[in-house]
Amino acid sequence: MNEHTVTAYDQELTAIAGRIAEMGGFAENIVNNAVSALIKQDLDLAQETIKSDAKLDEWLLEIEMENVQVLARRQPMGQDLREIMAAGRIANDLERVGDMAKNIAKRVIAIDGDMKSQKLALGVEHMTELALSQLKDVLDAYTRRDAEAARVVRDRDSEVDAIYTSIFRELLTYMMEDPRNITPCAHLLFCAKNIERIGDHATNIAENVFYMVTGGRLTDDRPRMDETGVQDTEKK
Repeated sequence: MNEHTVTAYDQELTAIAGRIAEMGGFAENIVNNAVSALIKQDLDLAQETIKSDAKLDEWLLEIEMENVQVLARRQPMGQDLREIMAAGRIANDLERVGDMAKNIAKRVIAIDGDMKSQKLALGVEHMTELALSQLKDVLDAYTRRDAEAARVVRDRDSEVDAIYTSIFRELLTYMMEDPRNITPCAHLLFCAKNIERIGDHATNIAENVFYMVTGGRLTDDRPRMDETGVQDTEKK
């Protein structure tokens, strides 16, 4: 490649990375909005969150198209090829994070003010803080091309799982103590599961960042602490 072509190529890769960073910040924001709507029982914010998810869908399609164009024009190899592959996978995980936020917002509308005590949702709020911290850290690792930081995020996945298991048990206790708690607690359990899934997507991103930077895979099993046996049944 001549100097002009190399410069243009670098600009294309930088633009894709910038779009991923922008997409990640937006995903963090709508998760925050969804959980804030849950805590405050804010139906307007929940509706806004549901609508916002479409922006992440658009970004995913744009990044996929940009990747295809770069592959066709440049025929990249090695590190450059890994960057493009990782960008597509990370964008897909961020789009799924948006779906999790949308699912939580839909639960807020389903609860419709029927949550008798905000105390019931405090565990979900704490779990969200941890999951979003992991998402932010892994996106920073992507921006810095920091494989070791990505590994650390991946190894922290069990922390979110442990909190989810604790919330699961606590909400079951509330339901057994008072049947009036069954409906709101059931909705909160699904919200907590969606937050746990956000932690899983942060872990996926961490594995892709590690591969992008090193060309190697994190082959050891992920540490997991989810002892509930509950499966993710939410749909887009």
